[in-house]
Amino acid sequence: MEADVKNMFAPGLPYFLAMNSMASRNAPKLFPKYRPPPHLLQQSSYQGFSPSDGTTLAPFSSRYWQVLKIDCEDGQSSKDVVVCSTSIGILRMGMNWDVEHDKDRLDLWVPGRTELYAISLVKSYLFILNALFALVHRRVATIRFLFANVFVIFLQYMEDEWTLLVECIEKAIIPDFEDLGDLRAPLERHLTPDPVRAAELREIGPPVIQGWAVCVWPDLKQFVGITGGHAAVSVPKITHLLGPSVTIQSHGYGSAECGLARVYLEGNPNTDFKVTFRDGVVEFLDVGSNEPSDCVLSAWELVTGGHYEPVVTTRNGLWRYRIADVITVKGFAPDDGLPIINYLHRRDDSLGVAFGASCTESQLTDAIVSAAQQSIGRIVSFNIVLDELSCNTSQSFRSEID
Repeated sequence: MEADVKNMFAPGLPYFLAMNSMASRNAPKLFPKYRPPPHLLQQSSYQGFSPSDGTTLAPFSSRYWQVLKIDCEDGQSSKDVVVCSTSIGILRMGMNWDVEHDKDRLDLWVPGRTELYAISLVKSYLFILNALFALVHRRVATIRFLFANVFVIFLQYMEDEWTLLVECIEKAIIPDFEDLGDLRAPLERHLTPDPVRAAELREIGPPVIQGWAVCVWPDLKQFVGITGGHAAVSVPKITHLLGPSVTIQSHGYGSAECGLARVYLEGNPNTDFKVTFRDGVVEFLDVGSNEPSDCVLSAWELVTGGHYEPVVTTRNGLWRYRIADVITVKGFAPDDGLPIINYLHRRDDSLGVAFGASCTESQLTDAIVSAAQQSIGRIVSFNIVLDELSCNTSQSFRSEID
């Protein structure tokens, strides 16, 4: 019922319910998300991508978890509210893509992207189909993935299926994948034989050589993706395949609850973020203080070098959330004095609870990155397990080598 989801501090019904990650809990947590004012909706972050001079390669899925039918108070009408990830919901909201008309958009080329809308609806083989249509386009200028290591996985799919992909481009064939159903027809309509492009790709070869990406997409200028945390181990391989002419920068810093900061281009575009108040009010807890957790600090009360946990009050109903991250203040922007921050690690000490560890997530990541550079070689991914054979509390790394 409408009364069950109505919020006096956020007029109307939510546009969608955002799910956060289930990595640390058995069930997802849901956050109501409302359509922002028109002047904010026009910003690039609500359009799902930043402006680019050329085409953008940015695979995405528009599939959702479920649709809730909300019966309105008038007893005569209802509204469908989608339950999905934050990124999918924001993209749908910015592009006005309601679920009722998904089938009407199967032939739509996503504006500024390399893929058809139909690809975003497939249940599986998402990366292979995105790779196929991305290789057809020569004018890709920007590549965007949420995490840098996901881009490495995408390239691995491309390398494994290189012969198939080139043949499909040459003969305009959609691979014989299961479960495509009525999505196959629009894909076939929009893939035309291109033996010239296929010959060019055969000569270049799969993603192995240094600067491979620029050979395939001569206009490529930028890669956007998170390169910190567990994704840091993928940076050497990405740098190798992109080549020196392609810049690398992160996305803004935020969570399912709220966006907190945007990339600070005057600093390090991979790690420096400038706090903003677009999605809500951002406050902070001093992680080294013995003060009660309700003693929050405003942005102007922070000090350079201090470690803090962000607390956000969102415009989606004035809900207040502790983010459970630890950030450090690198300095303050000279133009408006807003803090420039770096993400450090999670505050919940899940490593300590699980492993009895006294080190942080970022320290363990730095250790494997350093070892990779000195002796192991390029690492695609890694995880950490408790070393139960050791007499002392210690952790072991399990890594996938390129």
